Amino acid sequence: MKNTALIDSDFIENTTDFKTLVSALKEGFASNDYLVPMRHHHDFPNPETKSDSTLLLMPAWQPGKSAGVKIATVSPGNGKYNLPAIQGTYLYLDAVNGQLKAILEAKSLTVKRTAAASALASSFLSREDSESLLMIGTGALSTNLIAAHASVRPIKKVFVYGRDFNKAKAICDQFINASFSIKAIKTIEEKISEVDIVSSATLSKTPLVFGSYLKPGQHIDLVGAYKKDMREADNDAILKASVYIDTYQGGLKESGDIHIPLSSGILKEDDIQADLFELCSNVKTGRKSDSEITLFKSVGHALEDLIAATYYFNKHTEK
Repeated sequence: MKNTALIDSDFIENTTDFKTLVSALKEGFASNDYLVPMRHHHDFPNPETKSDSTLLLMPAWQPGKSAGVKIATVSPGNGKYNLPAIQGTYLYLDAVNGQLKAILEAKSLTVKRTAAASALASSFLSREDSESLLMIGTGALSTNLIAAHASVRPIKKVFVYGRDFNKAKAICDQFINASFSIKAIKTIEEKISEVDIVSSATLSKTPLVFGSYLKPGQHIDLVGAYKKDMREADNDAILKASVYIDTYQGGLKESGDIHIPLSSGILKEDDIQADLFELCSNVKTGRKSDSEITLFKSVGHALEDLIAATYYFNKHTEK
């Protein structure tokens, strides 16, 4: 263990360059070098909080090079301990000899790779001249999604909506030196029809992005709503848009944004245009016209974790 690097959230936060992280993810999704099994999902009783906790294991390998597994727990009752519901660690390994090369703080790793994956999708799906962004949600992902999208498109105006207006303003305060203007808004409706990109990262169980407000040429980025009974976009939005997902493995069944329309017949599997593997390897194309509405749904994938862990390990080694 004495040669194992400890990579904390501060290091991840201070060394992230989204443009290069997006490029690393693009290379990874275009490669055939990685092996990624289905994630392991185990619920277990938690008598102290009277609500089940969940253990998530997300392994991935690049044979002959690196391997890793993200270990995360979700404990809904953690509020009584003043702790976040999600706790996690990433173990980064040498794939040849099994040596533990690094332990990374998993929450920061996950936030960065998730935002980078959305930006990667946007590089294929949003119009190249996209200049405005609406961010729905004020959690940890929001600042990262804003920065990531701005790394691949010439964003000039950003609007932030949250249920708590003060939290939306606090997000804006973090970008006082940014190259774009940023403003908190009180309703989604006041800006959703005007912007080029809509990014949503919430835990909403009811839609926030309605198809009736969408305009030709927009790109919709759905990152939250990670359970089957959650959704951020309504059926009208799904019907109006060309739908893309991060991976077929998880994207078709893990989130209500895709699962519910599939179950009700609103959407068919054949309607899904492509996933990131197909886009990055040029098997399929992204946006087909300036008037097309595109929609990307992300649920996360262990490949993204391994690529991001390699990215941060290499930066740590350089330093």
